[in-house]
Amino acid sequence: MQRFEAYLKKNLPTIDTFHPHYNKAISSMLLAGGKRFRPMLLLSVVKSYQPLLFDGALAPALALEFLHTYSLIHDDLPAMDNAPLRRGFETIHITYDEATAILVGDGLNTEAFYHISKAPLRDDIKIKLVEILARDGGISGMVLGQSIDLYFENKPLNLEEIKILHINKTAKLIATSLLMGAVIVDLDQKRKDDLYQFGIELGLLFQIQDDIIDETHSEEEAGKTTGNDEDKNSFINLIGLEKSIEEADILAKDLEDRFKKFDRVLQDGLGDIVLKYLYRHR
Repeated sequence: MQRFEAYLKKNLPTIDTFHPHYNKAISSMLLAGGKRFRPMLLLSVVKSYQPLLFDGALAPALALEFLHTYSLIHDDLPAMDNAPLRRGFETIHITYDEATAILVGDGLNTEAFYHISKAPLRDDIKIKLVEILARDGGISGMVLGQSIDLYFENKPLNLEEIKILHINKTAKLIATSLLMGAVIVDLDQKRKDDLYQFGIELGLLFQIQDDIIDETHSEEEAGKTTGNDEDKNSFINLIGLEKSIEEADILAKDLEDRFKKFDRVLQDGLGDIVLKYLYRHR
């Protein structure tokens, strides 16, 4: 984590401009912190199998954090969730204005792919990383999930439809973080597929946990706006808090059992970050 944080700070976009707050607005939400969960997944896979590639993997890891942060900035916009708080700080549209927040999000989105293109990795690897991040972070992944989420506010979905929503909106970017690490170290196709599917289920667990945290934590505890999902298709709104906790426990236990079937190298490399979050809803 320390090496990634140092790399992030060293590579914050800094543009020579007379604009009074352009650079500060771009860097503010990145410097606000966060779990760095997605870049840590990628880096942990790389460190497990090919530690000599760790430094080369920092740029794709940063790309993940840039793209994820862009998604949060846009998710908080007045046209979407209209949230005033993120990572314990004012959201960008509150600190500055809505146009600034939109442009910062746009900038971080494209900057993500710039960093992959400049990574000290083979060209075929970089092309594959661009492909899978664009796929799962774009119109057939995260953007699709966000669109479903917004369109079906106050229009209840069934449990299977809610899972599809959140697999796209949240889980695919977590799954692709693991897959990007697997691509960098050139794992065989079966292990890539297993890691990706594990990431999908892990991402679904993350969303159930977030719904539980939204229901049970204050804004200060969560570091973001809570109690803002009354009109949303959340697990809490569909099956209630008690059942959501039960579902999270079942999924966490299943993921824990599946994790123990990975090879020892991967268990040792991913254990600290994965097992730490399996029961965070408790």
